[in-house]
Amino acid sequence: MRIELYSENGSQWDEYVVSHPNATNYHRYGWKEVIEKSFGHGTCYLAAYNGDGQISGILPLVHMKSRIFGNFLVSLPFFNYGGILCRDEETGKALLRAAEVILEEMGAGHVELRHVGHAQQGLPTKEHKVTMILELRKDGETQWKALDAKVRNQVRKAEKSGLTAFSGHLDLLDGFYEVFCRNMRDLGTPVYGKKFFRNVLETFPETTRIISVMMGSRTIASGILTWYRDTLEVPWASSISDFRDKCPNNLLYWEAIRFAINNGNGKFDFGRSTPGEGTFRFKKQWGAQPVQLYWQYLLRVGEQIPELNTKNPKYEMAINLWKKLPVPLTKILGPRIVKNIP
Repeated sequence: MRIELYSENGSQWDEYVVSHPNATNYHRYGWKEVIEKSFGHGTCYLAAYNGDGQISGILPLVHMKSRIFGNFLVSLPFFNYGGILCRDEETGKALLRAAEVILEEMGAGHVELRHVGHAQQGLPTKEHKVTMILELRKDGETQWKALDAKVRNQVRKAEKSGLTAFSGHLDLLDGFYEVFCRNMRDLGTPVYGKKFFRNVLETFPETTRIISVMMGSRTIASGILTWYRDTLEVPWASSISDFRDKCPNNLLYWEAIRFAINNGNGKFDFGRSTPGEGTFRFKKQWGAQPVQLYWQYLLRVGEQIPELNTKNPKYEMAINLWKKLPVPLTKILGPRIVKNIP
């Protein structure tokens, strides 16, 4: 076996991803291009080759370095999943050893591996997050009947309030981005640049979609859908808090679930949450069940597991300040900051 930096066109990489039962959307090679074009980060895509020259394991890594947030590698930043993909323990250990070499060469503090449903043995691990998965019924009518009565009433309320939902692609990007920027500002979180979402949609035109909820001609809730194999995910969804009483979020997710069923997907991924918090309860009321996420680490000597999250007290003042900024200003400042937050 040998470990090399993969430098080809991605076809052999994606062939391996397609062949592996545990592969996720974000193991696909196209996300490398999205990250490089959107944020300018360097990437180290490691491939293990067997004696026949065939790929037997992969580990996509992204190098992130800034004065504020530090120097580290992640598999994969900005998304919920990534990490090592292999079929045997020996290959996994070889990929970890190669990652350790890169860690030392780059003078980085840690490597973060985002695994779902399984963990590599012997690594420091955080189990603070879960992803919420809804097993879909065979058709929309059956799915509707399976929903909690409260959820159905909230969807009906949105419809009775005159809200309408539309499905599209790049044509709905501007409306999505306006809602996303407003919502992120209200949460105190720096916003991605619009080009990031454009790059996602353009790189994966056949497996992405936007659903927007409108009040008249105004977008008040919107989400980007992406799917791989039998699972459809909504990694980015937002609504404007001024219209919360009209339940636009409920209509958005119901339309996304209907789209997934009609698209032939068997699972709907609501994305990661912290158990017990508000977003966790919102997703659970749809019938979604938690699946454990394992964020695992390779650490240099003397380094501790990082705490780059909104619960860290050192970021509390910055979050409160961000909530007071005008939305247009956050569109300018946000992309420069968030590119370094994994």
